[in-house]
Amino acid sequence: MGEEEFSRFVDNTREIVLAAISRYLYERFSYAIDDVAQETYLRAYKALLKGQFRGDSKLTTWLYTIARNESIRMNEVLGREENKAEKAGKRFEEEGKLEPAVSDSEELEDLPTWEKAKIWVMQLPESYRSVLQYYFSGYSEKQIAEALGVPAGTVKSRAARGKEMLRRMHNSDRREGGVRWEE
Repeated sequence: MGEEEFSRFVDNTREIVLAAISRYLYERFSYAIDDVAQETYLRAYKALLKGQFRGDSKLTTWLYTIARNESIRMNEVLGREENKAEKAGKRFEEEGKLEPAVSDSEELEDLPTWEKAKIWVMQLPESYRSVLQYYFSGYSEKQIAEALGVPAGTVKSRAARGKEMLRRMHNSDRREGGVRWEE
């Protein structure tokens, strides 16, 4: 399958793939629609090249199934990431400090929100923390990808997931009576 043929295939099936994704991907993970669609087409392309489409069903039905499965897989992955963020937020609350400059929870409450955000970033898993540190320093996705040796799409998804984790930490802090960020 050539590039032009695959491009037409994507154009002709875009609505079907997006219908499956919108039906099966949890609404709270809507920021990952592009990642799911990309992975759907990547898997379909590889399978078509290997001749794995048997023709037992329509090509669109087969593609819909791939999109559904990818949406379900993404729900699981992002759900695990949410749990990690919540655990990091709970660890943040329980420890009352996350770096040597913060010695107790009263001092933490008195910190400006941007200082808390710096502390929260340090609590993220390394893969997300490194991307966000570059991102907040003004690097482009391409520059970050080159520096970390990962694809630009990975940088984009790690940045989105890292920001979501930070948002959850912030919301956890707000529920506990911390400083409110202006929205």
